[in-house]
This record gives sequence, structure tokens and C-alpha cells, in this order.
Amino acid sequence: MFKPLPLAIGLRYTRAKRRNHFISFISIVSMIGLVLGVTALITVLSVMNGFERELRERILGMASHATIQSFDGSLRGWEGLSERVEASDPRVLAAAPYVAGEAMLSAFGNISGALVRGIEPSAEERVAQIAEHMVRGSLDGLEPGTFQIVLGIELAAQLGVRVGDSIVLMAPQASVSPAGVVPRMRRFGVTGVFEVGMYEYDRGTAFIHLDDARALFQTGEGVTGLRLRLEDLMQAGPVGRDVARSLEGVFRVTDWTQQHANLFRAIQMEKVVMFIILSLIVAVAAFNIVSTLVMLVTDKQSDIAILRTLGLKPSAVMLVFIVQGVVIGVVGITLGVVGGVSLALNIDVVVPLIERLTGTEFLSADVYYINELPSDLRVRDVVRISGLAFLLTLLATLFPAWRASRTRPAEALRYE
Repeated sequence: MFKPLPLAIGLRYTRAKRRNHFISFISIVSMIGLVLGVTALITVLSVMNGFERELRERILGMASHATIQSFDGSLRGWEGLSERVEASDPRVLAAAPYVAGEAMLSAFGNISGALVRGIEPSAEERVAQIAEHMVRGSLDGLEPGTFQIVLGIELAAQLGVRVGDSIVLMAPQASVSPAGVVPRMRRFGVTGVFEVGMYEYDRGTAFIHLDDARALFQTGEGVTGLRLRLEDLMQAGPVGRDVARSLEGVFRVTDWTQQHANLFRAIQMEKVVMFIILSLIVAVAAFNIVSTLVMLVTDKQSDIAILRTLGLKPSAVMLVFIVQGVVIGVVGITLGVVGGVSLALNIDVVVPLIERLTGTEFLSADVYYINELPSDLRVRDVVRISGLAFLLTLLATLFPAWRASRTRPAEALRYE
């Protein structure tokens, strides 16, 4: 009794049993459509957010936030440069040298190409997370002069080797011998295996000690470059440019956003496209409310006429039917948010269960960058999706409510 009259009538109409069961059926269908649309939109965006987060973390577990290189391919005096970089900008947390080169690996008659990176284990742990991904052995086995190697798990499987086995590494740099020019070859012992979860790295990357890499690739006292770890990886571009300006000499400074720009730009584009496509599902479900309210207005012509004769203004009649449409929308959106949040938070349980029941692997490691379906639920996305669905629902109620407000009492009651 304390509610505004249009609100009270609208809520009463919503609770009342329909004389026309078809109207109730359309209302339920509209509500179910909103539930499914909002659930799908929240779940898909959460999965794509999780995919982007996992991809970024796994890439940065192997790559660096930023890299300093010399234009001639060999960075000399890197010890002093490393100290200057760390001291010049507080946003640079650590720097580590590396030597990179391509090589052929051979073992037990199996051959595979790989990117071989020479690292200083103690320094590398400050800029990357390789040690966290070791499944057998450790980076501590990489000691200078021992010629030990750490392989990605897929690369080790391709070569058929385990920890303790030996492989032959062939570098593209040639050696001159009495027999002529021959490729440089060296036997390495496998001291560890890592698994990042990205096929690109697990299949094509190997680590050796920095000194062994310099001897193998004939870089002398120089290194390929310095890998930097920054305080905020999302500011890698501006920080990299500031570091480049602070250095004396000509250096090339790149960051992870440049190295993987196309990949993350494609993910962002896919998120936008998926949001638009799934928003259309929500829009279709929301505008089903139009047909529900149009039929309801026709069914309630006499009631509207009586209310008008009792003094209810057209704007109040319009508000009555807006309330009904909004109630249907709010219930559907609320159930959709509950379903979407629940599914997004438990996607790591639901997907493996479906895979076991169907015998299907959704994300094959040799096809996709990662082999599991992650989820990153963000409150901002939930609010944005809920707001969009509510706005569409509100827009869908305007035309039927306007038609109801245009009802003429005399014509509606002529044959009553």
C-alpha cells in the first residue's frame, strides 16, 4: 500500500496468473534466453581473459619484459651496461645476459632443430621463471665447462632422451679442419627437462650455460643481449624507451609487447568480436519481451481503460508495463549472472569432466598455445554485461508500454 500505484499494479500483473497461457510461455522463453545469453557472455569473456592472462604469464616465464641488444649482434661490455641499466631506472628490477642461437640436436638417430639459449642460472632466475617450470632436474646443473643442457619436454620426447642421456649439438658456425669445413659439434649431457605448457617453447627451446654458449657460437666476450625484468610489465614500452635514451651509445631496446604484438592484438580483437556476437543473443532474448508485452497490452485493454477512467495518467499506464518488462529482464539477468559466474569459476572442473565423458580433447598442445582452458572472472565484465542486458530490456519495454498509454477508454470498453 506504500508503493507508488503504477509500481504496485505492475508487480501485481507480474504475479497474477495469466488467462492466456501463451503469453506466460513467451515470458518464460524470453527469460530463459536472457539467462543463456548472459551466462554465455560472462563465461566466454572470462575464458578469453584467462587465456590472455595464461598466455602472457607463460610467454613472460620464458621471454623477458624488455631486451637490450647491439646492432652488430654482439653486446660487449655487458657487465658494466647491466649495472648502469639497473642503477639508472628504479623501474628496472634486474638484468641478465644471454646468448641465443639456432642449432640441430641429435640423439639415438633422432634429429630436431631448436633455439639454444645460453644463460647464467643465478642471474636468469631474477628475470624469468624457468626454474618454476622444471619437471625433472634443475637449472643448477648448468655449470660452466661441463656442457650440460636443459630441454623442453616435447623436444626431449622428440629426441627420445631423458635426464642423464647425451645428445650431440651441431651449431651453424663452421670449423676448419684438415678434412675441410665442418659444422661445429659438441656432446652435451641432459641435466633437466622443463614444461611451460606452450608447445612453441616446450618443443623448440633448450638452455645451456652462458660460457658454453659463447664457446659454441663463437661470440668471444660478447653476448647476444641483456634481458630485463621490470617493476610493471604493462609499462614495458615506455620504460624500454626511457632506458634506451639513458644509455650512451646505440642500442636496440625491444619489449614483450613488440615481440608478441600480433598475438595479443588478435586476442583483443577476438574478445571484442565475441562480445558483439554474444550480445546479439542477449538482444534477441531482450526483444522477445516486446512480443510478450504487446500481447499482454492487448489482453489487458479493458483493465487499462478502467484505470484510465479512474484517473490514471498515460505516463503511469506506461510505467505499469515498463515495470513488468523490467521484472522479467531483472530475473533473467540475475539468473544469468549467477550461472555465468558459477560456470566461470568452475570451468577448470567442468571442461575436464566433459572431456572425460566425451573422450574428446578440446585444446591439443600441438595445435593451441596452451593445453588447458583457463578462466579469469572480472567484476568489470560482469557489471558491463549486466548493464548492457538491462539497457536492452528497458528499451524493449518502451514501445509496448507507449502503445498501452495510447489506449482510448471509450473504444476499449465499447463491447465490454
